[in-house]
Amino acid sequence: MVDLAPEVGAALRAGRPVVALESTLISHGFPYPDNLAIARDSEAAVRSEGATPATVAIQNGRILVGLADSQLEALATAHGVRKVSRPTLAAALSAGGWGATTVSATMIAAHAAGIPVFATGGIGGVHRGALLDPTTGRRGSLDISADLGELARTPVAVVCAGPKLILDVALTVEALETLGVPLLTIGGEEVPGFWSRHSGVRAPLTVPDVDGAAAVVATHLRLKLGSGLLVCVPVPAADEVPRGRLEAVIDRATTEAAAQGIRGADLTPWLLARIAELTDGASVRANRSLILNNARTAARLAVRLTG
Repeated sequence: MVDLAPEVGAALRAGRPVVALESTLISHGFPYPDNLAIARDSEAAVRSEGATPATVAIQNGRILVGLADSQLEALATAHGVRKVSRPTLAAALSAGGWGATTVSATMIAAHAAGIPVFATGGIGGVHRGALLDPTTGRRGSLDISADLGELARTPVAVVCAGPKLILDVALTVEALETLGVPLLTIGGEEVPGFWSRHSGVRAPLTVPDVDGAAAVVATHLRLKLGSGLLVCVPVPAADEVPRGRLEAVIDRATTEAAAQGIRGADLTPWLLARIAELTDGASVRANRSLILNNARTAARLAVRLTG
């Protein structure tokens, strides 16, 4: 059910570094042709650091680990692509057609293929108001991403720019601790806030560079604890959106969403689109920058783990 691209299979058999990449950013993250350009640029960023990229997607009942350029383009231009996570993986494989993998589904595929490093943009987590609805004071929606559960059960190092600031970052970090998932930040004292280098939440673990991260990741995986790790990399300073500006924008967007009754699976994409509008595209530029930065960092990590 898992098909390795020839280049990916050859690299794994030879013990060369490979980095898994998700495909939801292609199908749902950016419009065409930006999505195709970012997918190609992400793969190029991995190659530039000496690793082999393995973009993961689903097509016609198979999990593809590594896509040819023609497949990247087909996915980027396809309509009705399913967004696939652990709860919907079986249904997507049964349905046929294209499916784009989120963090959880990409982790499953990477682990099945024997790839220990995966680069993404940001992770999901505990949504604001998940435990308590601030507008009513009543019990919240319990809206918690499947990403956290996957990190608890699948031993893959996920390189990201932290949880998106639309989430409750502090509760997300606490949930990861409860689940036994190490979270470390490279080169910073705080958990990065995706578009921003800061979230206001202190990182449980910090390392100065990729070498420090590789030492922790290698030891964790050797211990066979069963869980993954979250390796957080702040967005490049030149492209970040300051946290103060973001918080004001997020508060406004969240208020508007509540007034319009937007919730559940529709909430995150609506908020991301609205934040892009309210920041005049600055959040989109930061998003692209951090995706490529994460891909390069993940490749450096993979190289050190196989060196």
